[in-house]
Amino acid sequence: MRNETPIGGVWGTLLERLDVGRTTHPQLDDGDLADVVANELVDLMSPADIGHIMTGDDPLIRGTIAMARLYNDGPIVAGQIDRLGLPGVRFSDGPRGVVIGEATSFPVPMARAATFLPELEERVGEAIGIEAVASGANLFAGVCVNVLRHPAWGRAQETYGEDPHLLGQMGRAVITGSQRHVMTCVKHFAANSVENSRWIIDVQIDERDLNEIYLPHFRDCVDAGVDAVMSAYNKVNGIWAGEHHGLLTDVLKESWGFRGFVLTDFLFGVRHGRAALRAGQDMEMPFAWRMRKVATWMAEETRDDVAARVSAHRIVRSQLLGALRSRSTAPERYSPDAVGCDAHVDLAQEVARQGIVLLRNTELDGRTSLPLRPDQDRVLAICGPLARGDNTGDHGSSWVHAQNVTSIADGLSALARQKGMTVRNVSAARPDLVETLVRGADCAVVVVGLSHDDEGEFLGFRGGDRSQLDLSTSDKTLIRDVAATVDNTIVVLIGGAPILVDEWLDSVASLVMAWYPGHRGGDAIAEILFGDAEPAGRLPCTWPRSTAQLPPFKRWTRHIRYGPFHGYRHMIHEGYEPQFWFGFGLGYASAHWGRPEAVQQPGGGIEIRVPLTNSAERDATEVVQLYVDQRLGSATDSVATLAGFTKLVVPAGGHAVASLRADAATVTTWRARSGGELVLSVGPSADPATRWIAREGRERQGARHSATG
Repeated sequence: MRNETPIGGVWGTLLERLDVGRTTHPQLDDGDLADVVANELVDLMSPADIGHIMTGDDPLIRGTIAMARLYNDGPIVAGQIDRLGLPGVRFSDGPRGVVIGEATSFPVPMARAATFLPELEERVGEAIGIEAVASGANLFAGVCVNVLRHPAWGRAQETYGEDPHLLGQMGRAVITGSQRHVMTCVKHFAANSVENSRWIIDVQIDERDLNEIYLPHFRDCVDAGVDAVMSAYNKVNGIWAGEHHGLLTDVLKESWGFRGFVLTDFLFGVRHGRAALRAGQDMEMPFAWRMRKVATWMAEETRDDVAARVSAHRIVRSQLLGALRSRSTAPERYSPDAVGCDAHVDLAQEVARQGIVLLRNTELDGRTSLPLRPDQDRVLAICGPLARGDNTGDHGSSWVHAQNVTSIADGLSALARQKGMTVRNVSAARPDLVETLVRGADCAVVVVGLSHDDEGEFLGFRGGDRSQLDLSTSDKTLIRDVAATVDNTIVVLIGGAPILVDEWLDSVASLVMAWYPGHRGGDAIAEILFGDAEPAGRLPCTWPRSTAQLPPFKRWTRHIRYGPFHGYRHMIHEGYEPQFWFGFGLGYASAHWGRPEAVQQPGGGIEIRVPLTNSAERDATEVVQLYVDQRLGSATDSVATLAGFTKLVVPAGGHAVASLRADAATVTTWRARSGGELVLSVGPSADPATRWIAREGRERQGARHSATG
C-alpha cells in the first residue's frame, strides 16, 4: 500500500519533465503545459500502466489488512510508476488535519464553519497542505461539504453545516489554502447525509432539489480549482453514485467543466467496475478490486480504451499541476518539523476561539454569568465526564493522532489559578460525590456531550449516526445536581452537531457550544469563559427544540427521500420556533444595528451596507448575514436563504459598516428564484424576528433578541 520510493526522487523526475516542457513550449500556461506533458506520459503507458494508475497499488486483501493496521502510518499510494517519474496519488485524509503521524488537530470543520471566517479557513488549509507534504502526501482528501440535513448524521462534525452557501464558501477557502502545496479532493459526491446505511441506501431526490440544494457547494469547490472529487457510496435515484453517469460526467465534467479526476471512496466505492469506467469514474481507491480489469476492457472495447486513456490523462495532469504549484514553495517549509509545529497549534487555538458559540448568558445578582470574574468567582468547580482527556472528534478515517492535546480541565485550571482562583477538579468516576465536592463553589463548569463512541464514522462497534439527540441520562442528572447546588453553573457542550437542551436549559446560568475544539481546545475555552477573548462563534446549523421539528431520518434504511426543506428553511416553512436559529450566537458586547441601506451598483449589482455602533467598553463581534427569499428546488414557496455574510469587530465606543455585495448576474438569479418580488433581509441570524426586510423598496424591522438569549 505504501511504496517506499522516496517522494523527492519521483517528484524530481516529474519536475524535470515539466522544465523540459517549459523550454520547448514557452508560450503555454501551466494548465496547457500540464496537458502537453500528460499526453506525452500517457502515450508512454501500456494498458497495464493505465490500469495501474486507475487503481490502488495493493491488492484487496493485503491492502485491507494494511489499511486497518497502518492508516496512520503514511500516505496511501495509487498509481506510482518510477520509470516515468510519476509519484502516483499519495492520499491523506482528513477533515480536521493530516491523519499521518502526529499532526496538528484542528477543530472539526463544523467548529470552523462556526467562525464564519473563510479567510481563517484558508489559513487552516495552508497549514494542512504543508503538513501533508511534510508527511509524504500529495493529495489532501479532507474537504467535506455534504449537507447537514439532520443532526443525527454521524459525520456531521466533518462538514460545514446545513447551508449550501456557507458550505461553498468554507470549502473554497480550505481548497485555496491547501492546494498551494497539495492536490485537493472534495467529497462525498453526492447526497451523502446518512452514515450507518451509506453502503446500501438509495437517496430519492427531485432533480431540482439535487441541483439547487445538494450540489451548488460542490460547484463552488470545482470553481475554486479542486483537483479531485470523491464519489459517494450511496445510490442517487437508483444508481450508485460511483457509477452515476449523470453526476460524474453530465454534471461534473461536462456542465461544470471539471478537469480533474474522480476517485472512489474506499472498498465499496463502486460495485460494477466497467459501468463505473463508462460513467466517468477515473480511479478506484485504494485497492485493485472492481476496476482491476481495465487493461482487459481496453483491449475488448474501443470506447473503454478511450475512456481509460481520458481518465489516465486527468490523473496525470492533476499530479503535474500539483507539482507545479508546490514547487513555488521553499522546500524547507516541508521539513518534518512542520508537522504539529507551534505555529500550526497556535492557529488551531485561534480557530477554536473564533468558533466557540455562547448560547445562553443569564443575569445573576446584577452581573452576567459569563465572563467569570476572579474577584467574585473565587472557587471554581470543574466536573463532567468530558472535562479531562483527549476528545478531538471521530476515531475513524478523520482521526488525527495529535500529541499534547490540552484538555478542558487543564486549560481552565491553569488560567483560573493564574488569576488567583481556587480550583476543584471533580472526578467523573465518582458521581455520588459531585454534590459534596461542588458545594461552596462560586461557579461550576460542567463539561458534557458526545465523543467518538456516540457519533462519527460507523465502524460496527462505535460511532455512526446518533441514536438520540439529547444528552445521556447521567449527563442530564449531573447538570441538574450541580445547578441545584451552584447558582452560576456553566454547561460546556462537546459534539459535532446540535444537541437537544430544552429539558434542562432553564436550570443553568450559561451554555457554551465548544464542538470538538482541537489541539488546544481547553486553552481556548478557558479564554472565552474568563473573557480574555470575545465569544465570536455563530451556529452553522439550526438547533431544534425536539425531534418533532426535524425532517425524517433513519439510521438503518435502504431508501430515504430528501425534500427541498431542512435546517432553518424547514423551520421557517413549517412555522417552527427552534431552540437556536442558524447564525445565532451571543457575545459579551453587542453592537447597535443602524438602518441598512441598499445601494445599486453600476451594471445592476447591489451593495447592502449596515452601520454598527458599539457603546460598550469592550470590542463587539458581529456576523452580518444577508438572506434572499428564494424558491429552491421543488419548493413552491419562497423562503429566506443565506446569500452572503461578513464578520467584523466593532471597536469599543466606536463604529463600523458591514458591506455585502452581489453582482448583476447574482441579482438576476435571485430575482428569477424569487417568484416575482425580490425580498432581501439582513440580520444576525436566520430568525425572521431579527432581520431587517426590504420588499422592493419597502422595509420593515423585526424584533431583536435580548443579549441574554
